[in-house]
Amino acid sequence: MKTLQLILGCLLAGASVFASPPRDSYPKKGRALPCQGQDPERSVWPNGNLLWGTGRTEVGKEKSSVLAAVDARRGRRGAFLLKGVHVKEGHLAATPFFPKGLVGAVFQGIASDGHPVEVALCGAEPVAQDPAMVWYRIEIWNAGTESWENPCVATQRVPEPRALAVKGVWDETGARRDNPDQFTFACENGAIAKCVTWGYKPWEVMEGRSLQQLHQACTRMARADYCGDGHSHTLHDTPIDMYDDLSVQTRAREATEGWEPERANFEAAWTPDGAWCLSHTRDGQAAETILAQCPGRFEMAEEALGEDDRCTVRRKGERVESVLLRNRSYYKTRPSLHEGAVQ
Repeated sequence: MKTLQLILGCLLAGASVFASPPRDSYPKKGRALPCQGQDPERSVWPNGNLLWGTGRTEVGKEKSSVLAAVDARRGRRGAFLLKGVHVKEGHLAATPFFPKGLVGAVFQGIASDGHPVEVALCGAEPVAQDPAMVWYRIEIWNAGTESWENPCVATQRVPEPRALAVKGVWDETGARRDNPDQFTFACENGAIAKCVTWGYKPWEVMEGRSLQQLHQACTRMARADYCGDGHSHTLHDTPIDMYDDLSVQTRAREATEGWEPERANFEAAWTPDGAWCLSHTRDGQAAETILAQCPGRFEMAEEALGEDDRCTVRRKGERVESVLLRNRSYYKTRPSLHEGAVQ
């Protein structure tokens, strides 16, 4: 009842938020209503190579998403078109709404392959570590099954994933670009949202430097996207340690649950468009595999970065000053086929 009163109050007091009702009013006749709860059997257990954290447009198509971007100009609540929707420091805003006042809105989104998709905002709750940020529960309309479903891929640790609203949009190569009319719903099991929760909030400034580029470098690092082409070289729940020159994250030197520093080795140094250099791959493939994947990008050459971080492969023709982030991981030898490994 309290939510209904808030919505009605905003309708009366905030006429500037709405435009005239669209001709095709919502919900559409004969269609199930969104935000009615989800079937828990829809959960799956993916590897950790997700960028958006959403399901894929095709099974096995790694560089794809059923929801890659959302149009901020095309949100509606019932028959009313929302105006002034924008992302502000980790939450959606639309004067005079508070974030929870947007619950129940339906936006027009787009998949990575360009197909349109409807996105319903079903819930909103503050992020415990930073109440200015909001976790959203979202659903998209699946025309194939004629049902609403959570596009965020579940994991064993996060079986009911939510999403953060983040400025900018990402393409299938993992590249980010600004678009004032669009934003991203980044699901919490994907790299975009993880990097925000790890402290790389792209709207913040530290020591006069925006964290946006550091956040982008983090999305490459989280997925072990060495070539900066959207191809991942990591597995689900692979432990890593990251650190940067702004000390948003510092190197872990003491053992904690799930991390043993003495077992870890320097893996790679990162820029917004991929690795600047690397010492070993996270999935155990030979470094030559990476050189072949993106020919002309790297060369075999040693480079000392300090703190025992030493590269064996480095970027051609790019200065070390472009490095924003470094990480360590456990050295892994990739099993051979005759040992029963799935390649």
